[in-house]
Amino acid sequence: MSSTESPAPGFDPSLLAPLKEDYTGLRILAVHAHPDDESSKGAATMAAYVARGARVMVASMTGGERGDILNEAVKSNPAAHRDLAGVRRLEMKRAAAVLGIEHRWIGFVDSGLPEGDPLPPLPYGSFASLPLEQASAPLVRLVRDFKPHVILTYDEIGGYPHPDHIMTHRVSMEAFERAGDADAYPGTGEPWQVSKIYYDRAFNYDRMLAFHHYLEEAGLESPFAQWIAMSMEEDIEGHRPPVSRHQTTTRISSADFFEKRDEALHAHQSQVAPDSAFFAVSPEMQRKIWPFEDYVLAHSRVKSEVPETCFSTGIDYRS
Repeated sequence: MSSTESPAPGFDPSLLAPLKEDYTGLRILAVHAHPDDESSKGAATMAAYVARGARVMVASMTGGERGDILNEAVKSNPAAHRDLAGVRRLEMKRAAAVLGIEHRWIGFVDSGLPEGDPLPPLPYGSFASLPLEQASAPLVRLVRDFKPHVILTYDEIGGYPHPDHIMTHRVSMEAFERAGDADAYPGTGEPWQVSKIYYDRAFNYDRMLAFHHYLEEAGLESPFAQWIAMSMEEDIEGHRPPVSRHQTTTRISSADFFEKRDEALHAHQSQVAPDSAFFAVSPEMQRKIWPFEDYVLAHSRVKSEVPETCFSTGIDYRS
């Protein structure tokens, strides 16, 4: 594989020109588990659509209260230990400004990432511990208020199996299915039917492998080697770590906005260290290797043939 050519399979590179259409009137809702998820998953896509006139809103289901401080430079900040939720709110505000997006806090409490064998129960009252209808009601209200044509979310395993990511998938699907039902979720606004829902594939295996090969060919150390090896490992019973079984249907050319994505990631200082794997491949390199962001068209209520190179195919968003 030449390091100067994109190895991404399945798409004609000539179809992946930057978005040029005027998307004024199109509304996109990206549903995420924690602040910082919006900047590591689909951020360049969101910035690209905002630049072309679309309204893009991020819904953060939790405040990330139970997250760890993952940047050594922030560990010396007393505020990060005293009020991590407050710090993360300020980080989210900065990231949203960079991307040009609108933002809503849904207000649930972070469930944390349980560890141990057997796993401990989830904290009482945390997002992932709630009944589905209770967890979904605020998102249904937001859908009926914002009236998105498109929802972006995670697949069944949450992108990776964090309980809040899995619950984010579940509430997103519930909102997609039932926000348009006048009999469902009374008291949360007039019904609105979303046209499409997509799963984000930011950490798909092909993309990580392409980055890994590029760095190796360039004689650079690859931080993706361990991730790739772990994804292929089996335990003593022959089980592999959960990985997405979906295939990419939709690629959004977003290379012009990789710098904005990285700037938004840097805004989440408590969660993203400057030397993290997110920045191992520069925007210039990524424009050669993988100049787009990947999605799965999970469900559509309008006619749209795949593969796609934009979300709006089949949607009359100007009416």
